[in-house]
Amino acid sequence: MAQLSSSLLYIAFFIYFIATILFVVSLTVKEKDGTKSNRWGKWGYILSIIGFISQLGYFITRWIAAGHAPVSNLFEFTTFFGMMMVFGFIIIYAIYRLNVLGVFAMPVALLVIAYASMFPREIEPLIPALQSNWLKIHVTTAALGEGILAISFVAGLIYLVATIDQSKGSKKTGWLEFVLYTLLSTLGFILVSLGFGATNYQASFEWVNESGNQAELVYHMPAIAGPHDGVKLTENAFGPLFEAPAWMEGVDAPKKLNTFIWSLFSGLILYLLLRLSLRKRLGAALKPLMKNINTQLVDEISYRSIAIGFPVFTLGALIFAMIWAQAAWTRFWGWDPKEVWALITFLFYAAYLHLRLARDWHGEKSAWLCVLGFVIIMFNLIAVNIVIVGLHSYA
Repeated sequence: MAQLSSSLLYIAFFIYFIATILFVVSLTVKEKDGTKSNRWGKWGYILSIIGFISQLGYFITRWIAAGHAPVSNLFEFTTFFGMMMVFGFIIIYAIYRLNVLGVFAMPVALLVIAYASMFPREIEPLIPALQSNWLKIHVTTAALGEGILAISFVAGLIYLVATIDQSKGSKKTGWLEFVLYTLLSTLGFILVSLGFGATNYQASFEWVNESGNQAELVYHMPAIAGPHDGVKLTENAFGPLFEAPAWMEGVDAPKKLNTFIWSLFSGLILYLLLRLSLRKRLGAALKPLMKNINTQLVDEISYRSIAIGFPVFTLGALIFAMIWAQAAWTRFWGWDPKEVWALITFLFYAAYLHLRLARDWHGEKSAWLCVLGFVIIMFNLIAVNIVIVGLHSYA
C-alpha cells in the first residue's frame, strides 16, 4: 500500500507538470482569428482535476498504510497543503475560467509538493501528542484554508506582474523581484537537496543537545552554520563558517538553520543566472504573458479567495487548534511559535478584509497584501517549522 501511495504521488506530480505546460500554451498559442486558444486551458484544467484525484488516491492509500491521517510530519503536511492549493485552484477556476491562474497556481503547487518530498517520507507511528482525532480535524482544515488563501497570492502576483511598470527600476519592481526570488529559493532548496543527496554527503559534529547531553549531529549539506560549541568529527568536511545561536537548542535545529541558509543562497544563484540569461528583470520577462488580462477580474479573484479561505483557516488553525490544545495540554493558548504565527496570519487576513471592505483597498494595494499574506503563510510553514523550535516541531 505504501508503494502504491508513493506511485500515485509521482503520477499526480507529473500530471500537474503537464497541466502547467498546457496553461502556458493557452496564453501563447492563438487561433486563426487572433484570439488566444482556450482549448489548451480546458485540457490543462481537466488534467489538474485528474492530478488532484491521483493525489487524493495517494492521501487515502497512505492513510490506510499508516493507520492515521497522513498529516503528522513536515512531508505529509506540506504535501497535503500542496494538494489543497490545487483544490483551491480547481474551485476558483471553475468560477472564473481564467487560464493565467493555472500558469502561476500550478507551478507554485508543484514547488510546494517538491519541497515536501525533500523531507523524510517514511511512515512512522504517531507520537503520543498526536494520537487524537483532532489531528485530522485541525490540521486538514487549516491546510485547506491556507490552500485557498494561496490562490489569492497567485491572483495578486498576476495583478502586480500585469500592472507594474517595468520600463524602469523602482521600489515596486524591486519588491516584485524579491517575491519571485523567494519562489526560486524554494526551487533552490529542492535542487541542492537532490544534489547533495545524490553524492551521499555527510559531515558529523559532536555537540551538547537540548537535554544537556553529548550527541552527534549529522549534516547532509556542507555546514555553513554549525552547532553551537560543536566539534567537527568528519575530517576535510567543509565549514562551518559560523555557529548557530546558543538559543537554538532543539532537535536538529542547527542543521535546519543550515538548510534554510542553503535555500536562500541557492535561490540567489538561480535568480542571478536567470537575470543574466534573460537580460531583464524576471517581472519584465513574465509581463508579455499578461497581455489583455482583465485586471479587475484578477483583483476580484484575489478577494474572493480570501473571503472563502479565511473562515476555513480560522476554524481549523485557531478554533479547532484551541479545542485540541485544551484537551492535550489543559490550556487553550500557550504562545508556542506555531500558535503565534497562526494568530498573526489570522489578524493579517482580518485586517485585509477590513481594509478591502471599509477602506476600499482595491487593485495594487490589495494585490500587495495578498502577496504579503502568502509570505506569512510560507514563513510559518518553512522558517517556523525548520528553524524555530516549539511544541509543534514534529518534522
